Amino acid sequence: MNTSTVEIRVPLAQQVTVTEDSLTVDLSDERTISAPLGWYPRLAQGTPAQRANWRLIGEGTGIHWPDLDEDVSVEGLLTGKPSAESQASFAKWLETRKLTP
Repeated sequence: MNTSTVEIRVPLAQQVTVTEDSLTVDLSDERTISAPLGWYPRLAQGTPAQRANWRLIGEGTGIHWPDLDEDVSVEGLLTGKPSAESQASFAKWLETRKLTP
């Protein structure tokens, strides 16, 4: 019996735009993918300046927002996965934001 393996390559993020209602990522395969900002509560809570302060991680396999301690993977975007952060974790994070001037 022969078994073949299919290698699926996830494109890399190249450019990121966050608006009041969406996260949009330009990919290396010339596609642009967008997701509702509500899928990422930390991004939704961030200021425009915090959302604009992002960097690519893993050579573009993901995006990191240091001011919001948020990471989003390209694979998660492509498969339609919203943030998996628990409500308890998010609530704890919100509390720390209230304590920080």
